[in-house]
Amino acid sequence: LGKPTEIYEVLVNFIKNALEAMPHGGSLTVTSYIKDENIYLEMADNGFGIPKENFQRIFEPFFTTREVGDGTGLGLSVVHGIVMRHDGDIIIDSKPGKGTRVRVYLPLADDMHQ
Repeated sequence: LGKPTEIYEVLVNFIKNALEAMPHGGSLTVTSYIKDENIYLEMADNGFGIPKENFQRIFEPFFTTREVGDGTGLGLSVVHGIVMRHDGDIIIDSKPGKGTRVRVYLPLADDMHQ
């Protein structure tokens, strides 16, 4: 029952961030699966990873590590709001220098788990 344009926004934001974390190339895997009455959207990259000092702030509005004029710092804040409005959650595992795995889960519509 999710709004397709909003789910698209979630995917685009996380994929864009993953690609920016791999400026010289790398690996990005995007998968989806159903488990425990949820649909999972998972993105994993082998980019820079998220430094520990930034991890707690990634969903904070206007927080960015980019240069001035190269982003507003609203992307992940908006994504977080979209996922929460869909009664879902976001789980992020990141290791600096090794990459990041983002798992978004959203509950299935009632008629989907029959």
